[in-house]
Amino acid sequence: MNTIKIWNENPSEKQLEAINAILSEGRTAILPTDTMYALVCDATNIKAVERICRIKGINPEKTNLSILCSDISMAAEYAKIDNKGYRLLKENTPGPLTVLFRTVSTLPRAFKNRKVVGVRIPDNAIARAVVSRLGRPLLSTTIEYDDEDYAVNPELIAERYDNLIDLMVEGEEGHIRQSAIIDATGNEPVTVREGVD
Repeated sequence: MNTIKIWNENPSEKQLEAINAILSEGRTAILPTDTMYALVCDATNIKAVERICRIKGINPEKTNLSILCSDISMAAEYAKIDNKGYRLLKENTPGPLTVLFRTVSTLPRAFKNRKVVGVRIPDNAIARAVVSRLGRPLLSTTIEYDDEDYAVNPELIAERYDNLIDLMVEGEEGHIRQSAIIDATGNEPVTVREGVD
């Protein structure tokens, strides 16, 4: 596993280029977010998406998948966002929120036949810079951990995933909290999960 350390939440052009090269090749990474560290890959690469799902032990047919976007305009390319959904994102992102939207036909093949996609615009400069540089969303799912230290300490996270993931993007210590989830697929937004600190 390669490691790129970014201490000040401000990745250099060289670091972004290196991260982008790995993700563009369909390889996998761990990134800091505003909640927990996350397993990520290029959401448009079906093999990479399948690999993340295998690592996490999730069935992509039965589990809602989430994408990290750099901003609302990127999110709107991959999800049906009406005026209420737009306001919801505008008022609460960047931030620890996942909003469930109906999918659009431009969503990558890995999401084929899915009716719903989770959209995240994290309040983390590293994650947003990586997505912005890539120019397309990242599939994102939180890391697994047995012990709190292995949830927040980047070196221990790297140790846990050493033979599973291609790149560890090491930022500051992580958090043990989940994003809130709001379902915006119906007439009115519904809270599915409160954000947890």
